[in-house]
Amino acid sequence: MLETVGNKLKTEEKLNRFCQNSLVGFLGIEITDMGEHFVNGKMPVDERTKQPFGCLHGGASLSLAETLASIGAMQAVDSENLFCVGLEINANHIKTVHEGYVYGKAEAVHLGKKTQVWSVRIVNDSDQLVCISRLTLAVLDKKQ
Repeated sequence: MLETVGNKLKTEEKLNRFCQNSLVGFLGIEITDMGEHFVNGKMPVDERTKQPFGCLHGGASLSLAETLASIGAMQAVDSENLFCVGLEINANHIKTVHEGYVYGKAEAVHLGKKTQVWSVRIVNDSDQLVCISRLTLAVLDKKQ
């Protein structure tokens, strides 16, 4: 069990260990910073995240976006009694990336009792916009 503070994960390092044996770990996604209503992370552009033509796969960008927003959503609720699931995700892919890393920042747009909306901006090593995404998540009661 992860150490928590008020049922929230205590450190980015522990959160990265928790996600290690999942799609998040397989894609090399790392959480680099978290704060009130934001989550930052990075993902390598390598053989795991590229399409056959050698550039970043759009699905990998969406995986990064959904990972960051979902972590943020769970940090924003009482996770002992509530959980969040994705309802909708959209993205605009702006620029291709062939190597290095991409960096995402998820920020809360709306934190309601039943839904949350998060915006995720993904940039390359030169801080150029690669993808912009928006997620809507449902906030559900674990006791249902």
